[in-house]
Amino acid sequence: MKIKRKYIFFIIPLFIISLSLFSTHFIATKAFCNGDDHKDTVINEIINFLKDKKVKLSNDRLEKMANTLYDECKLYDLDYRLVLAIIKVESNFRHNITSRDGSKGLMQIKPSLAKMIARNKGVDFKGSKELQEPDNNIRIGTHHISKLMEDFENLHEVLFAYNAGAKKAKGKLFKENEPNGPFTKKVLKEYRKNISILPEP
Repeated sequence: MKIKRKYIFFIIPLFIISLSLFSTHFIATKAFCNGDDHKDTVINEIINFLKDKKVKLSNDRLEKMANTLYDECKLYDLDYRLVLAIIKVESNFRHNITSRDGSKGLMQIKPSLAKMIARNKGVDFKGSKELQEPDNNIRIGTHHISKLMEDFENLHEVLFAYNAGAKKAKGKLFKENEPNGPFTKKVLKEYRKNISILPEP
C-alpha cells in the first residue's frame, strides 16, 4: 500500500510528537515508581530499626509509626534520622513514659506545648494522654522542631532550645557553651550512627 507523498509531511511530525509524549510519560512514571520504591525502602528500614531497639508496639503500630515519621519529616523537610536520634535520647523509644516535669511520650512533649501547637495547626487536642500515642507525639514533635529550625541559626541551638525551652534559648539566658552541652552531644552522636546505617530521606 502506497502512502501519498503529501501525507508524509503530516505523518512524520505526528509520529515524532507521539514518541516524545510516550517517552515523557514513561520517564515520569518511572520516576514516580522509583519515588514510591524509595519510600517503601526507607519505611521498611525504619521498622527494622525500631524492632532492633525493642520498641514495644505491634507490627501494625510499628508500620503506622514509621509511615507517620516518614510523612511528617517530608512535610517539614526534616531528616527522619535526626528525629529518631532525638527520640532515642529523650525516651529510649518508650512511648508511654512521663518525665518529672510532665513531658510525655517518645519525644517528651509537654502537654502545654502540645496544646499550643495543636491550636496553631487547627487540631483538636483532647488531653495529655494523646501524647502517649506515637503518631500524635511525632506529629507534635516534628512540627515543634520545624519551628525551632526557623527561629535558630544552627542545629546545636535548635537542639538546645528543644531540650531547654525556646523562651530560655531566645532570651539568651544560657552560657555560650550550653548549646554544645550533654543533650546536644548525645543527639548528634545518635544522629551520626543513624546516618551510617539508615538510608537517606
